[in-house]
Order: sequence, then structure tokens, then C-alpha cells
Amino acid sequence: MVEPVETLAVEETTIPGLLVVRLPLHGDARGWFKENWQRAKMTALGLPDFGPVQNNMSYNASRGATRGIHAEPWDKYVSVASGRVFGAWVDLREGESFGTTYWTEVGPDVAVFVPRGVGNSYQALEDGTVYSYLVNDHWRPGVAYPALSLADEKAAIPWPIPLDAAEISDKDRANPALADVAPMAPKRTLVLGGGGQVGRALAAAYPGADVVGRSELDVTSAEAVEAWPWEEYAVVLNAAAYTAVDAAESPEGRREAWAANAAAVARLATVAREHRLTLVHYSSEYVFDGTAAEHDEDEGLSPLGVYGQTKAAGDLAASTAPRHYVLRTSWVVGDGRNFVRTMAGLADKGVSPSVVADQVGRLTFADTLAAATRHLLESRAAYGTYNVTNAGDPLSWHAVAAEVFELSGRSRDDVTPTTTEAYAAGKAMAPRPPSSVLSLDKLRAAGFEPEDQLVALRRYLGA
Repeated sequence: MVEPVETLAVEETTIPGLLVVRLPLHGDARGWFKENWQRAKMTALGLPDFGPVQNNMSYNASRGATRGIHAEPWDKYVSVASGRVFGAWVDLREGESFGTTYWTEVGPDVAVFVPRGVGNSYQALEDGTVYSYLVNDHWRPGVAYPALSLADEKAAIPWPIPLDAAEISDKDRANPALADVAPMAPKRTLVLGGGGQVGRALAAAYPGADVVGRSELDVTSAEAVEAWPWEEYAVVLNAAAYTAVDAAESPEGRREAWAANAAAVARLATVAREHRLTLVHYSSEYVFDGTAAEHDEDEGLSPLGVYGQTKAAGDLAASTAPRHYVLRTSWVVGDGRNFVRTMAGLADKGVSPSVVADQVGRLTFADTLAAATRHLLESRAAYGTYNVTNAGDPLSWHAVAAEVFELSGRSRDDVTPTTTEAYAAGKAMAPRPPSSVLSLDKLRAAGFEPEDQLVALRRYLGA
């Protein structure tokens, strides 16, 4: 009879992310039973929800069979179904922990979570040992990854059975020393829509990211998305969108808006689910009809026009990805064409425009949006939808224009207020939400305080 281990426990090790799981065994005269992988209990104790897709078994006929050291490009959850092994791990990832080692004996009452890039090896301590592991990616032929010599002097693994008496494959005997190992690079970040205002700000905030536009990856094309090497990425920042609000009301614009803002997002959500990516999708206050004075994240969707309808559909699609952030924003100002630059240009040219005064909201500077993105990802904030704009009292478009004129050396009175109805007379315009004000309470509760929009405006204009 096997004595039961009383409590499930997850323990950290000297290698970041390498976790030892102590498994309760329930036994009697017949043998024992264990919950080898129990998602709810284990993730509650800190084990990553790593999404295994394949279960592999390795039978070792004789004591002394030794395998490794291999750093696969996926996460593993290893355990023993029968017998015992001596397990050893070496961190082969880029970074300060490269070369760090850890070893322990693994029996039926122990499992180990091995993160991507950590070298894994084991030595059977009994005849007929069965070593089992779950992985979160399907094995693919031809995939290369780092390996390390079992006898590496720097790793100095104290094998219970000397290697000269162990059964080792010729391939594993030829593995290089630590000094000759090329470390495994972390998975990358991908910025979609890199040519837009938000995309440019994200590129600046993520200097190591891959930044692509439609010419490199057309997310409206199923074939292009299918061919992209998604397994190389951990995070996708989707700033690709159709943003021509008025043109979206035309037959051609409607088709393009639905393709880019809804169908493409659904495609990305499927990719994120299949490849365990974190999907960050940028949305708009146009998903609301603007009748509420302030919109929080839980307000029901009520878009007025085609653009808003497609963005609302995109929000719903993005939310099907297990790891997702939908960031709703308004009145974006960044590196590119925008309202602030238009008003500054008019001020410089001596033009005195009429600007609507019955639509209110807050400016969102693209660098603030990028900073909020980094904060949510790095702080591991709860997945879901967040409103992101700059802070400060809501302003009308007319008030923003007056601020720009004053900062440009013109009189505020050179901007004349008008109504949306009067401005739209004779024009083919999509409906606009009268209130674009988004609540920032959830974002602040996540630990991010946006800069005041007027402070950011002065900085943007160099005033």
C-alpha cells in the first residue's frame, strides 16, 4: 500500500518558471490513484494554464536509460507513470538565468512544469520506467532547438548512475557544451497595422517587435493569415483597421469595413486560441450610440453606423480568444493625420473654422494608448475589455480646436461653434455618438493613470 501525500502543492525552483508539483497519492492494497493533471486546482496554485494539446509517453526498459538535455520550443508538464527517474533541467533561454540548473528525483508523487526553452533530461532509476509529458504544441518534423551535453562541466549534474555506465543515444552524446549553445530567444511581439497612428506608437513602445502593414500581412486574407508563422509569437497587437467612418456607409466601404474590422478579428481570435497567443485588439467608442453621458466597459453595444457596427462585431470576436484585451479608445492623436494636426494647420494658415460643439469626449494620444498596453500586459492584468483615453474633463470638438488655436498663437474666438446637424447639412456623413466619454475607472483600478489630455496636447504641439 502506498502512503498518501496529503496536499497538492506547487513549488518554485532555482530556474524561473520551472515548477515542481507535489501530487497526493491515494492508495490501498490494489495500488494507487492520483490526479496527474488537474487544471482548476493546479492553476489556482500558480501553475500556468498552458493548454496541452499532446500527451507523450517514453518507456525505458532498463535502469540507467538517460535522455536529454533538450530545450523544446513548447511548455511541458512531466511526470512518471511507473518507476522513478532522476530529472535535471538547465535554463537555455536568453537572459540572466541562462545556464541555471535544477535537479530532483521524480516518482509518481511528483510532476514538473518545464517552460519553453528550459533544457529537460532524465535518467531512469528503475527498470520499466514510464515517463509521461503533456506539451502545448504539436510535434513538427524539422523543428530545431537547443541541446546540451549531459556531461557538461559547468552544469555539473550529479547523475546517480555514471554516464559511462548509462544507456545514451549517439545523438545525445554529441550535444554541445554550454559555451557553444545558442540560447533560445523568447517569442516575439507582432504589431499589425504598423503604418497607422496607433501602430507607430506601438512600434516605438515595442522596439523589438515585428511591425507589419497590410502589404506584409493582409489580415483580411484567410490564406495570408494561414501562412503566417504564428508559433514564433507570444503577443499580437492588432492596430489594423478600416477607419473611414463616412466611407463605410458606401457599398464598397461597407464590405471593406466588415472584412477588416470584424472578419479579420475573428480570424485573429482563432489564431490566438490555437497558438495560445495574447491578442490585444483596439476598438472605438463608436460601438456605443452616445446617449449615455459616460460609457463603461459593461454597457451594451449600440452602434449607430456601419463603422461602429463592424467595430462592435470585432469586439465580440476578439473576446473569444482566451487571452485577450479589447482596448476601447476615442479621438486618437498620434503620428499621422488627425483632428489636432488639422486644426493646427488651419491656425497656421489663418483660417477660422466652424467646429461642432455638441459632441464631447476625451483625446487619446497614441503614446498613452501604447503605454497602457504595456502596463496591462506587463502587470498581467485580468483579461477583458478596458477603456483607454487620456484623462481630464470631457471637451467638445470645438473646445479642443479652441485649445489648439490658443496654443498655436491664435485667439480661441477664431473657432466658431456649430452643431452636428448644421455641419452635416448637405454632406454624406455617418452618424456620430454625441458622447464619446469613456469611463477610466477600470483602467485606473488596474494601476494605470493616464496623462491629462490638455497636458498631453501641449506636449504634442510643443507648446
